[in-house]
Amino acid sequence: MTDRFNWKAKREKKAFLALADGTVFRGYAFGAPTDTVGEAVFNTGMAGYKQILTDPSYAGQFVVFTTAEVGAYAANIEKSESRDVFLNGIVVNSLDEVSPELKEESLHEYMRKHNKPGIAGVDTRALTIHLREHGAQKAYLHVDCSDITEEEAIKKAQEWIGLDGQDYASKVSDPNGYVLSTEGDLQVVALDFGIKTNILRNLVSQGMKVTVLPITATYEQIMAKNPDGVFLSNGPADPNSLPQVVAVVKQLLGKIPLMGICLGNQLLGLALGANVSKLKFGHHGCNHPVKNVKTGAVEITSQNHNYAIDAITLPEEVEVTHINLNDNTVEGIRHTQLPAFSVQYHPESAPGPNDSLYLFSEFRQMIEEFKAKQVSTPKPAEVPKEVKNVLL
Repeated sequence: MTDRFNWKAKREKKAFLALADGTVFRGYAFGAPTDTVGEAVFNTGMAGYKQILTDPSYAGQFVVFTTAEVGAYAANIEKSESRDVFLNGIVVNSLDEVSPELKEESLHEYMRKHNKPGIAGVDTRALTIHLREHGAQKAYLHVDCSDITEEEAIKKAQEWIGLDGQDYASKVSDPNGYVLSTEGDLQVVALDFGIKTNILRNLVSQGMKVTVLPITATYEQIMAKNPDGVFLSNGPADPNSLPQVVAVVKQLLGKIPLMGICLGNQLLGLALGANVSKLKFGHHGCNHPVKNVKTGAVEITSQNHNYAIDAITLPEEVEVTHINLNDNTVEGIRHTQLPAFSVQYHPESAPGPNDSLYLFSEFRQMIEEFKAKQVSTPKPAEVPKEVKNVLL
């Protein structure tokens, strides 16, 4: 393995994270020696760093790991949730390295390979408290050998346009699309706004043939696949920056069963007429309690989002199905008349608990009920052409 981590040399390479509000957190550099801007958010998960790194929903962000130690196990390729690393960088307290005897890739090596910077030795507890109190922050991460001052870095963070109003989903969506599975009795189109691998595994596990289409897919292109259902995936940044996708979701409503998660939940909410606004510091981690309003059960969920549906703006025909027990925000909606539901969290659990896997079987059940209804509902009799002429 090349470039085995040199603790002493790396700790001498000073680095800092400068927030737009003027606060600076210092540490030492690892990963790629590349300075960059990003939005600093914290993740409360205790494990699963590889899945977090490869979650496209973190595009444009610096992930602050609240768990004290990161990197003790190898960055194995099979843990990847997407084709690349889309986040802008990571912040950790204690950076560990896998045992040299294992001859496996370390977190430092993995980050260098993907040209992503990291900073270690940071007081992540203090940084997390700061972000909770002051909100997610635009930031500048300095890890290279340039002589930029902390004041200059703060100014760069302030001048960065940020994520609000920006379409990052188009940056992470696979532009080509692909057929994932051809085995099963139901045909599902999954719209890729930053879709994760384990989502696709769970759809396949429900006996679904899955075709993944890019974010640019039109209503006509989607329906040309003759889907039994359409899945609206997770994704990064601001849902209000995607009016073209909202327009497509509106066209699909009532014509095909829909299930959405994360960004897909917000897009469904917008298509139904609700507003979506930014949270102070978002939900990031795999230990968020969510209450199922119908059953009363509490699910521990995996989440990664900065925006949420405003409950008061939902139309009467849309019910709230799940709520967040930390801040009472909307975590799930369902249309009472049309086959469409969504949740704000990540039921595919990568990383995270399996409490919400039942939602994939509910999606299959909704599709089956919709198909049965279509078969049992007689089509209107065709009016003979000569009768039409008389009526006209």
